[in-house]
Amino acid sequence: MAISKNLENIADGFSEPKKRLLYYLKVMQHAGLEELAKAMKISRMAVHKHLALLQERGLVESLETTGHVGRPRMTYQLTSQSKTIFPKSYSAIATHALDFIESNMGKAAVEKVLRERQSEIFDQYYKRLRNLEYDKKVKELAKIRDEEGYMAESKREPKNYGKHVLLEYNCPIIHIAENHWEACSTETELFEKLLGADIETTHRAAKGDLVCKFVIKERKEGHL
Repeated sequence: MAISKNLENIADGFSEPKKRLLYYLKVMQHAGLEELAKAMKISRMAVHKHLALLQERGLVESLETTGHVGRPRMTYQLTSQSKTIFPKSYSAIATHALDFIESNMGKAAVEKVLRERQSEIFDQYYKRLRNLEYDKKVKELAKIRDEEGYMAESKREPKNYGKHVLLEYNCPIIHIAENHWEACSTETELFEKLLGADIETTHRAAKGDLVCKFVIKERKEGHL
């Protein structure tokens, strides 16, 4: 993931250290002072100061957990309110428009609209993926998604040849996905078509998970 690009996408009104802290908590999901200080390369005291200010704004909360030797350990995580500061690519107007279409024309009409949109996205993505080898296609797809605010990264499964994992720590279309599951299913189909792969979606932000996780398995024949 391109950290600097993702920092630019976080809402204005935060200093760079606070944006970095929000970014790391988004990706790490929950972490202690030591982990955050190491990631940010600043002191524990500085991290604690930034966390306190973010807690005052209702964006971060603390959680006491049991450490390795049974001692209480304080960790920090983002609150549900923090969703408002990360990138979104669809406004409330788009959500209401889809609601209107569903109410008046049914779910099939919503799916048709979303599939038409995914067809446009396919053409854009395909231009960047078409001449790449399979492994590089997966990496490039993650890069594109990262550029679009999904805070994405890909990992290769070392014990499973041809299997990769795509992780997206932010969902810019969360408000649409929560109300119209077709947005998620057509997205998975888009990835399968682009990569010529079978994809299992094991985690979804729209279902309350902290990350969208796609397990990608290469097909032996016919990827683009």
